[in-house]
Amino acid sequence: MPSAQHARPVCVLLLPRTLEEFILREQAEDLLRAEAVVAADPPRIPYGALGRLPPHLALTVARRQARRLVKGLDRRGDVPRAVAIFHPLQLPLARAVVEEAPGPCELWYGRWDRYEHAYDAGPALRVRLEELHREAAQRSDLTFVASEELARLEREAGREATLVPLAADSFPAPDPDAAVVAVSLGHLGWRTDWSLLRAVAERLPQLVLLLVGAWHDDESQDDPDYAWCRQHPGFVWLGRRSDEEAARLVLCADVGIVPFKVEPFNDAGLPYRILKYARLGRRTVTPDLKGVRTWADAVDVAPDADAFAAALRAQAGRRTNPDRDLRAWALKQTAASQNAPLWERLRALGIS
Repeated sequence: MPSAQHARPVCVLLLPRTLEEFILREQAEDLLRAEAVVAADPPRIPYGALGRLPPHLALTVARRQARRLVKGLDRRGDVPRAVAIFHPLQLPLARAVVEEAPGPCELWYGRWDRYEHAYDAGPALRVRLEELHREAAQRSDLTFVASEELARLEREAGREATLVPLAADSFPAPDPDAAVVAVSLGHLGWRTDWSLLRAVAERLPQLVLLLVGAWHDDESQDDPDYAWCRQHPGFVWLGRRSDEEAARLVLCADVGIVPFKVEPFNDAGLPYRILKYARLGRRTVTPDLKGVRTWADAVDVAPDADAFAAALRAQAGRRTNPDRDLRAWALKQTAASQNAPLWERLRALGIS
């Protein structure tokens, strides 16, 4: 076993949660690219439990945890030269690691929130958090904070802090200028042409499709295209929504779709959703169904996946520039106007 003099100095990140659950995961992963930066998962006795113990008892437990941690590092030939915490409840363990280290060891304190004002902390815990924060900030060799306001608060308390804002490297960033946002209202099951939707998404990777309505696994569970659509990140499954909610979701989209299979059950009908989209100034892209041509001025009929993708792409940007003429037409399609032939017949029969 190497002596402390020849051991490798390391920085130990005391993770308040597992790395996958840690809110600062991207920045932790960036530091962990260095071989001499290591992560320590939360101990078996959670930090929150330590915070609720009397301080002397919490420190006793923390010292046992620190001895195990430092011995584990020693077996690997490592010696802690810095230990970083990200919450004041971690201070007892960090203090104990600094004490157990065979040489000089810095304490780093990362502050990305005002933990002492946490909603889930009762009055006693808030007082304890305030004490731990003050002690951590005073003992810290390097305090790094996520915002200018947190830095100001440290300066106001007579302490220095280094600004280290947050990162979101792993959060997807599709090109907003290339995005096409479509919406589908209604039943998602037997009638839906999952192979068409898959083919369109493969041709139009920048497509975002908002699927508003109940989906029915029992109707499509054996369809591999349905399984693909359920997993595709560009398809956002929003479930059943009220009409008020659905209308607002249509406002978020460029274009509506009718994703029905071309078959007798679907071919002659007039899908309600065409008029609903039109009332918000959105056109509808549909497969080659005969019934939809009743509202020919509101629909773009696409005979195949290539044409469907092209028709969607042509509507990109409509969410900020709705078709006002289409909306005006749709708002005139009231129950009274649509029922005009029935009213005329009623009057002819003397029924008022």
